[in-house]
Amino acid sequence: MTNAGSVAFKERLVAKKPLIGTWLKTPSRTVAEVLSFSELDVLCVDTEHAPFDREKTDAVILACRAADMPVLVRARSASPAEILNALDSGATGVVIPHVQNTTEARSAAIAAHFGPGGRGYAGSTRAAGFTTKKMQAHLHDSAATTIVIAQIEDEEGANDAEGIAAVQGIDGLFIGWSDLMVVYGTTDPKDKRVQEAATHIAAAATKAGKAVGMFVPNVTLVPEWLKKGVTFFLLESDQVFLLKGAASLAGEFRQLLATPQKVAPPSR
Repeated sequence: MTNAGSVAFKERLVAKKPLIGTWLKTPSRTVAEVLSFSELDVLCVDTEHAPFDREKTDAVILACRAADMPVLVRARSASPAEILNALDSGATGVVIPHVQNTTEARSAAIAAHFGPGGRGYAGSTRAAGFTTKKMQAHLHDSAATTIVIAQIEDEEGANDAEGIAAVQGIDGLFIGWSDLMVVYGTTDPKDKRVQEAATHIAAAATKAGKAVGMFVPNVTLVPEWLKKGVTFFLLESDQVFLLKGAASLAGEFRQLLATPQKVAPPSR
Protein backbone atom coordinates (compact mmCIF):
# COMPACT_ATOMS: atom_id res chain seq x y z
CA MET A 1 0.00 0.00 0.00
CA THR A 2 1.36 3.43 -0.98
CA ASN A 3 1.88 5.90 1.87
CA ALA A 4 -0.57 8.70 1.07
CA GLY A 5 1.45 11.33 2.89
CA SER A 6 4.52 10.56 0.81
CA VAL A 7 2.60 10.79 -2.46
CA ALA A 8 1.09 14.14 -1.52
CA PHE A 9 4.43 15.48 -0.30
CA LYS A 10 6.24 14.71 -3.54
CA GLU A 11 3.43 16.27 -5.55
CA ARG A 12 3.61 19.43 -3.47
CA LEU A 13 7.41 19.53 -3.58
CA VAL A 14 7.51 19.17 -7.35
CA ALA A 15 4.74 21.79 -7.70
CA LYS A 16 6.87 24.11 -5.55
CA LYS A 17 4.28 24.65 -2.88
CA PRO A 18 5.66 26.28 0.31
CA LEU A 19 6.63 23.50 2.70
CA ILE A 20 7.92 23.59 6.27
CA GLY A 21 9.64 20.80 8.16
CA THR A 22 12.14 20.25 10.90
CA TRP A 23 15.12 18.07 11.79
CA LEU A 24 14.86 15.02 14.02
CA LYS A 25 18.05 14.89 16.08
CA THR A 26 16.83 12.60 18.85
CA PRO A 27 16.83 8.86 18.07
CA SER A 28 13.44 8.28 19.64
CA ARG A 29 10.38 6.86 17.92
CA THR A 30 8.23 8.61 20.55
CA VAL A 31 9.60 12.05 19.69
CA ALA A 32 9.03 11.29 16.01
CA GLU A 33 5.49 10.12 16.72
CA VAL A 34 4.65 13.25 18.73
CA LEU A 35 5.93 15.57 15.99
CA SER A 36 4.04 13.53 13.41
CA PHE A 37 0.85 14.93 14.92
CA SER A 38 2.04 18.50 14.35
CA GLU A 39 1.10 20.78 11.45
CA LEU A 40 4.54 20.39 9.86
CA ASP A 41 4.70 19.11 6.29
CA VAL A 42 7.68 16.78 6.76
CA LEU A 43 10.27 15.54 9.25
CA CYS A 44 13.91 14.89 8.36
CA VAL A 45 15.94 12.31 10.29
CA ASP A 46 19.48 13.60 10.60
CA THR A 47 21.63 10.49 10.54
CA GLU A 48 24.60 12.59 9.43
CA HIS A 49 24.95 14.60 12.64
CA ALA A 50 22.88 12.71 15.22
CA PRO A 51 23.37 9.26 16.85
CA PHE A 52 21.03 7.19 14.68
CA ASP A 53 21.95 3.61 13.86
CA ARG A 54 19.95 1.61 11.33
CA GLU A 55 17.54 0.15 13.89
CA LYS A 56 16.75 3.54 15.45
CA THR A 57 16.32 5.11 12.03
CA ASP A 58 13.96 2.29 11.09
CA ALA A 59 11.90 2.82 14.26
CA VAL A 60 11.58 6.56 13.67
CA ILE A 61 10.50 6.02 10.07
CA LEU A 62 7.89 3.51 11.26
CA ALA A 63 6.48 6.05 13.75
CA CYS A 64 6.20 8.71 11.06
CA ARG A 65 4.57 6.37 8.56
CA ALA A 66 2.03 5.22 11.17
CA ALA A 67 0.84 8.84 11.45
CA ASP A 68 1.12 9.37 7.67
CA MET A 69 3.82 12.00 8.17
CA PRO A 70 6.27 12.25 5.25
CA VAL A 71 9.79 11.53 6.45
CA LEU A 72 13.14 12.21 4.79
CA VAL A 73 16.49 10.86 5.90
CA ARG A 74 19.65 12.91 5.62
CA ALA A 75 22.11 10.12 4.95
CA ARG A 76 25.55 9.92 6.50
CA SER A 77 26.98 9.94 3.01
CA ALA A 78 26.05 9.24 -0.59
CA SER A 79 26.89 5.57 -0.09
CA PRO A 80 24.39 3.32 -1.94
CA ALA A 81 24.04 1.29 1.26
CA GLU A 82 22.98 4.35 3.27
CA ILE A 83 20.44 5.31 0.62
CA LEU A 84 19.13 1.76 0.33
CA ASN A 85 18.69 1.36 4.09
CA ALA A 86 16.61 4.54 4.39
CA LEU A 87 14.35 3.79 1.43
CA ASP A 88 13.87 0.10 2.28
CA SER A 89 12.71 1.18 5.74
CA GLY A 90 10.02 3.26 4.07
CA ALA A 91 11.45 6.78 4.05
CA THR A 92 9.79 9.20 1.66
CA GLY A 93 13.18 10.20 0.35
CA VAL A 94 16.77 11.04 1.09
CA VAL A 95 18.82 14.20 1.46
CA ILE A 96 22.37 13.57 0.26
CA PRO A 97 24.99 15.73 1.99
CA HIS A 98 27.98 17.40 0.32
CA VAL A 99 27.05 16.78 -3.31
CA GLN A 100 29.86 18.52 -5.17
CA ASN A 101 29.37 17.72 -8.86
CA THR A 102 27.14 16.10 -11.44
CA THR A 103 28.92 12.76 -11.15
CA GLU A 104 28.08 12.50 -7.45
CA ALA A 105 24.51 13.67 -8.05
CA ARG A 106 24.01 11.09 -10.79
CA SER A 107 25.38 8.29 -8.58
CA ALA A 108 23.02 9.24 -5.74
CA ALA A 109 20.01 9.37 -8.06
CA ILE A 110 20.81 5.97 -9.53
CA ALA A 111 21.30 4.45 -6.06
CA ALA A 112 17.87 5.71 -4.96
CA HIS A 113 15.91 4.28 -7.88
CA PHE A 114 15.36 0.80 -9.25
CA GLY A 115 17.00 0.17 -12.59
CA PRO A 116 20.28 -0.90 -14.18
CA GLY A 117 23.08 -0.42 -11.68
CA GLY A 118 20.67 1.12 -9.18
CA ARG A 119 18.88 0.26 -5.98
CA GLY A 120 18.83 -3.42 -5.11
CA TYR A 121 15.39 -5.02 -4.95
CA ALA A 122 13.92 -6.94 -2.03
CA GLY A 123 10.26 -7.70 -1.46
CA SER A 124 10.77 -8.31 2.26
CA THR A 125 11.17 -4.66 3.25
CA ARG A 126 8.67 -2.28 4.88
CA ALA A 127 8.66 -0.24 1.68
CA ALA A 128 7.50 -3.36 -0.17
CA GLY A 129 4.91 -4.26 2.45
CA PHE A 130 6.93 -7.16 3.85
CA THR A 131 6.26 -9.36 0.76
CA THR A 132 2.60 -8.32 0.49
CA LYS A 133 3.13 -6.05 -2.56
CA LYS A 134 3.62 -7.34 -6.05
CA MET A 135 6.93 -6.37 -7.60
CA GLN A 136 5.26 -4.30 -10.32
CA ALA A 137 3.31 -2.31 -7.72
CA HIS A 138 6.38 -1.67 -5.58
CA LEU A 139 8.44 -0.52 -8.55
CA HIS A 140 5.64 1.80 -9.63
CA ASP A 141 5.06 3.24 -6.15
CA SER A 142 8.76 3.78 -5.56
CA ALA A 143 9.12 5.71 -8.80
CA ALA A 144 6.07 7.81 -7.93
CA THR A 145 7.02 8.72 -4.37
CA THR A 146 10.80 8.56 -3.88
CA ILE A 147 12.47 11.94 -3.42
CA VAL A 148 16.18 12.59 -3.86
CA ILE A 149 17.50 15.96 -2.72
CA ALA A 150 21.11 16.98 -3.30
CA GLN A 151 22.44 19.13 -0.49
CA ILE A 152 24.94 21.70 -1.71
CA GLU A 153 27.21 23.04 0.99
CA ASP A 154 30.64 23.31 -0.64
CA GLU A 155 32.12 25.84 -3.04
CA GLU A 156 32.59 23.17 -5.73
CA GLY A 157 28.95 22.14 -5.46
CA ALA A 158 27.77 25.74 -5.62
CA ASN A 159 29.86 26.27 -8.75
CA ASP A 160 28.31 23.20 -10.41
CA ALA A 161 24.76 23.85 -9.17
CA GLU A 162 23.34 24.06 -12.71
CA GLY A 163 24.75 20.68 -13.63
CA ILE A 164 23.60 19.05 -10.41
CA ALA A 165 20.09 20.45 -10.78
CA ALA A 166 19.85 19.08 -14.32
CA VAL A 167 20.56 15.48 -13.29
CA GLN A 168 17.61 13.17 -13.93
CA GLY A 169 16.36 11.64 -10.70
CA ILE A 170 17.37 14.62 -8.57
CA ASP A 171 14.14 16.23 -7.38
CA GLY A 172 15.60 19.26 -5.70
CA LEU A 173 18.59 21.05 -4.24
CA PHE A 174 19.04 21.92 -0.59
CA ILE A 175 21.21 24.85 0.41
CA GLY A 176 23.50 23.94 3.31
CA TRP A 177 23.69 27.41 4.82
CA SER A 178 25.84 26.55 7.86
CA ASP A 179 28.47 24.63 5.92
CA LEU A 180 28.67 27.38 3.31
CA MET A 181 29.48 29.76 6.15
CA VAL A 182 32.24 27.41 7.30
CA VAL A 183 33.58 27.07 3.76
CA TYR A 184 33.82 30.82 3.36
CA GLY A 185 35.33 31.27 6.81
CA THR A 186 32.57 33.34 8.36
CA THR A 187 30.06 33.18 11.19
CA ASP A 188 28.00 35.99 9.70
CA PRO A 189 24.89 34.60 7.94
CA LYS A 190 24.70 37.85 5.96
CA ASP A 191 28.20 37.41 4.53
CA LYS A 192 28.14 38.45 0.87
CA ARG A 193 29.83 35.27 -0.37
CA VAL A 194 27.34 33.03 1.43
CA GLN A 195 24.42 35.09 0.16
CA GLU A 196 25.70 34.97 -3.42
CA ALA A 197 26.34 31.21 -3.30
CA ALA A 198 22.87 30.52 -1.87
CA THR A 199 21.22 32.80 -4.42
CA HIS A 200 23.11 31.09 -7.23
CA ILE A 201 22.02 27.62 -6.06
CA ALA A 202 18.39 28.74 -5.82
CA ALA A 203 18.53 30.21 -9.32
CA ALA A 204 20.11 27.03 -10.73
CA ALA A 205 17.35 24.84 -9.28
CA THR A 206 14.65 27.20 -10.52
CA LYS A 207 16.14 27.27 -14.01
CA ALA A 208 16.11 23.46 -14.12
CA GLY A 209 12.51 23.35 -12.91
CA LYS A 210 13.54 21.66 -9.66
CA ALA A 211 12.52 22.45 -6.12
CA VAL A 212 14.97 24.17 -3.83
CA GLY A 213 15.08 24.07 -0.06
CA MET A 214 17.23 25.48 2.67
CA PHE A 215 17.85 26.08 6.32
CA VAL A 216 17.82 29.68 7.48
CA PRO A 217 18.94 30.73 10.96
CA ASN A 218 15.84 32.83 11.53
CA VAL A 219 12.28 32.27 10.32
CA THR A 220 11.96 35.98 9.55
CA LEU A 221 14.29 35.38 6.57
CA VAL A 222 11.79 33.03 4.89
CA PRO A 223 9.94 35.73 2.87
CA GLU A 224 13.23 36.95 1.37
CA TRP A 225 14.11 33.47 0.12
CA LEU A 226 10.61 32.67 -1.09
CA LYS A 227 11.08 35.55 -3.51
CA LYS A 228 14.28 33.85 -4.74
CA GLY A 229 12.48 30.60 -5.51
CA VAL A 230 13.05 28.63 -2.30
CA THR A 231 9.90 26.79 -1.29
CA PHE A 232 11.08 24.02 1.04
CA PHE A 233 12.39 24.90 4.50
CA LEU A 234 13.82 22.66 7.22
CA LEU A 235 14.06 24.86 10.31
CA GLU A 236 15.05 24.28 13.92
CA SER A 237 14.82 20.74 15.37
CA ASP A 238 13.24 18.64 18.08
CA GLN A 239 16.12 19.70 20.35
CA VAL A 240 15.40 23.38 19.74
CA PHE A 241 11.71 22.84 20.49
CA LEU A 242 12.61 21.26 23.85
CA LEU A 243 15.03 24.03 24.77
CA LYS A 244 12.63 26.80 23.75
CA GLY A 245 9.76 25.22 25.67
CA ALA A 246 11.88 24.77 28.79
CA ALA A 247 13.27 28.31 28.56
CA SER A 248 9.77 29.73 28.14
CA LEU A 249 8.43 27.88 31.18
CA ALA A 250 11.42 28.81 33.36
CA GLY A 251 11.16 32.45 32.26
CA GLU A 252 7.46 32.64 33.07
CA PHE A 253 8.08 31.03 36.45
CA ARG A 254 10.88 33.43 37.41
CA GLN A 255 8.91 36.43 36.20
CA LEU A 256 6.04 35.33 38.40
CA LEU A 257 8.36 35.12 41.42
CA ALA A 258 9.77 38.57 40.71
CA THR A 259 6.33 40.18 40.44
CA PRO A 260 4.86 41.36 43.74
CA GLN A 261 1.72 39.41 44.46
CA LYS A 262 -1.34 41.12 45.86
CA VAL A 263 -2.53 39.34 48.96
CA ALA A 264 -6.21 39.66 49.76
CA PRO A 265 -6.93 40.90 53.33
CA PRO A 266 -8.28 38.25 55.64
CA SER A 267 -12.04 38.09 55.73
CA ARG A 268 -13.77 38.96 58.97
